[in-house]
Amino acid sequence: MSPTRREALAQLAALAALPYTRWTFAADDPLDGTIAAYQAGRTRGAWTAAEVTARALDRCRSDGTRWRAIDALSDTALAEARAADDRRRAGRMRGPLDGVPVFAKAIYDMNGLPTTASNAEWARLFPEPVRRDALEIARLRAAGAIVLGKTAADDFAFHGNGTSSHTGQVLNPHDATGTRTPGGSSAGSSVAVAGGMAFAALGTDDGGSNRIPAQFTGIVGMKPTFGLVPRTGVIPTWPYLDTHGPIARSVADAALFLAAIAGPDASDPLALTAAWDGTPLATLRDDSLSGVRLGIVEAHAPRAQMTPEAVAMWDRAVSDLRAAGAVVEPFTPAVTRLNYRDAFAASARARNDVAVDPDSPAPTANALLRYFAGRTDDPRAALRRGYTAYQKFYNVLPATYEECEPLLDKPMTDDPAGRSFARSRAEVVASLADSMRAAGVAAMAYPTMPFNAPRAVDPWPKIGTALGYGNWLGLPEVSVPAGIGADGMPALNLSVVGLPGTDARVLALAHAYERQSRRFVAPASR
Repeated sequence: MSPTRREALAQLAALAALPYTRWTFAADDPLDGTIAAYQAGRTRGAWTAAEVTARALDRCRSDGTRWRAIDALSDTALAEARAADDRRRAGRMRGPLDGVPVFAKAIYDMNGLPTTASNAEWARLFPEPVRRDALEIARLRAAGAIVLGKTAADDFAFHGNGTSSHTGQVLNPHDATGTRTPGGSSAGSSVAVAGGMAFAALGTDDGGSNRIPAQFTGIVGMKPTFGLVPRTGVIPTWPYLDTHGPIARSVADAALFLAAIAGPDASDPLALTAAWDGTPLATLRDDSLSGVRLGIVEAHAPRAQMTPEAVAMWDRAVSDLRAAGAVVEPFTPAVTRLNYRDAFAASARARNDVAVDPDSPAPTANALLRYFAGRTDDPRAALRRGYTAYQKFYNVLPATYEECEPLLDKPMTDDPAGRSFARSRAEVVASLADSMRAAGVAAMAYPTMPFNAPRAVDPWPKIGTALGYGNWLGLPEVSVPAGIGADGMPALNLSVVGLPGTDARVLALAHAYERQSRRFVAPASR
């Protein structure tokens, strides 16, 4: 539907009020730049990994503490950075992440640090350092990355506001008033990256936990294809939805990060099993959008509910896509955020299957037992100790440990509701693929969220988003900054979304948009 003359004038006025922003990095501070620029500086002897890691830790203790973004810092980061410098001098670098300071979310196990889950009660119950690395942490270390520590999140990664009972409300670094939410649950990871404390960070996403804070803090957040990144050694959420991925300031950096953490591993029963090659992620082309057809799904860009500024920002993002060579057209797929739940249910009924339920309690119970089995010799005793604190948030589980105990040994892959959900996912995704193929659409584009960060204490606008749609279908999605609003806050992110398995393609398209638009802006308060 075309806007009325009054609406068009309001949108033009909003667009005119937007500050003209371009990609801004401090040339003399590698922490404000990209991984490629940082490594180039190391090669020419402008700085060492040890020097930059020390500076990153200083920022964590100052800005990170002020913004309540840090859960815990590693005691070994500087030693690891010096070892990375030794490898560089000896010509034995492990790859593009060697010597790069990064972070992980508080629900990840990290050798030598307690896993607090950003929950005060859990931190009290489990104060001892764990003696293993989560699989993603181990893969980052194998790639030579310097894991600085852990970032604060919502308790057990449950909400989307960045509110931790352990470390307090994470603050948005773009907001001088200290009242606007950074989003969540991967709040601290996003703030650490936006604030130049690290180049990238691990986050998790069950319904927007990477993408929401990416938009609210003005950086890149990715939800990969479901199962591409195994989740072993991380406090579980909903196994049939939970998707782990990178948070970074640039798409190219997110791609390098994903290349290090993705790939099959039998320790996660729901992870993909096919071989995966991350090599294409090392070189993303600036012209990847040239001639590519992108679909705009009207239901995913609710213009009538968006503010004039948000609509103007979105229209500018679409113009940037076209300027980068894309053919951008309306697209109405068989399944959208308005009907995907009905489509899953109808698929199950047609198979005479049980009702789908991605929140079914048995998979979460089994995942929790598997988590403790990897970190302690007596997993049931540990689970019993922490059960009440965890169940307070994941109340799909039975009220008591005793009631939950019969569920613990039921493999998550054998849960009838979960298996039905997985079957429906395959069928619904197939119908989406048919729609995209018929329209000649390579990927979809829509606002990550159609509104910018509210105050942390306020309810969010009642505007529908496609966040849950992406998790239910297991789609890869890259959220990229679209610019800063008139109030100086990140106003919108553009999401580029593809079919499962097209992660490299989606990253390449998002990179081309980013290079054309150059809308990243560092927090003014830094």
